[in-house]
Amino acid sequence: MPLYAPRMDVRLDGLRALIAVVDEGSFTSAATVRGRSQATVSRSVAALERQVGGVLLDRSSRDLRPTPLGTRVIPAARRVLRAVDDLERAVVEGTTELRVGFAWSALGRHTGVVQRRWAQLFPGRRLVFEQVGSATAGLESGDVDVAVLRRQPDPAAFDGVLVGSEPRVVALADDHPLARRTGLALGDFDGVRIAIDAGTGTTTSGLWDGTGATVSTRPVHGVDEWLTVIASGEAVGVTPESTTAQYRRSGVVFRPLRGPAPVPVRIAWRRGDPPELLDAFVRLVTEAYADG
Repeated sequence: MPLYAPRMDVRLDGLRALIAVVDEGSFTSAATVRGRSQATVSRSVAALERQVGGVLLDRSSRDLRPTPLGTRVIPAARRVLRAVDDLERAVVEGTTELRVGFAWSALGRHTGVVQRRWAQLFPGRRLVFEQVGSATAGLESGDVDVAVLRRQPDPAAFDGVLVGSEPRVVALADDHPLARRTGLALGDFDGVRIAIDAGTGTTTSGLWDGTGATVSTRPVHGVDEWLTVIASGEAVGVTPESTTAQYRRSGVVFRPLRGPAPVPVRIAWRRGDPPELLDAFVRLVTEAYADG
């Protein structure tokens, strides 16, 4: 009888692919978050299943569910990935950069101001903005140190601070009938289709509750698809003002939206894991928003 079980050479990309599929609910969404093709994510999970000797995800129904083996492997995979992330952070902590995740528009027109001010104050530390198409903009996956969020993160997993707010605007095709107006209210959208990114966006159909307007929705995934759908005239969008500074698309115009509350902007980080120079970064961003 052997004294030791055979060693499994499990690849990290297989673990990351598995966790992305579980967290996002589908191979398609996991591929978007991972910045990979769906086929690549599927192959990574299949390779991991071969390595562990069993099926981890039940693919027989529309909703992916962990198998009994999967329910044992998934928590262990999360622990391994957290340990690897901790190791990587320990190696580079205090030496290179502060990684800032964002899903949409970074800090809008304040992005360049903060980058230049940071370079003046901390010439030895790079401030790196990384676009990550997930609800936590890379925080949960450990891809970034802090994130710019415009939705409330889970307070059990993340700490955060409010740094400013942004009024909402409407994005329309330049030949859309509503584009002729200089400003819009929610009641003007009766019968209009709204492009909504449920994964990372800040707009839901509930915004029109009680306005007297009946709207339909067009699901999109990410800002590029959102702009493409709007430019075609298939739908319109509602977004924070920062989008107007960060993204320009031929055929798309923006109009002020009256009525709804501004969108809060937060800087968030993993609970109990504040990165070095967090306070300095928060101060710079808060000052930039306060200066208008």
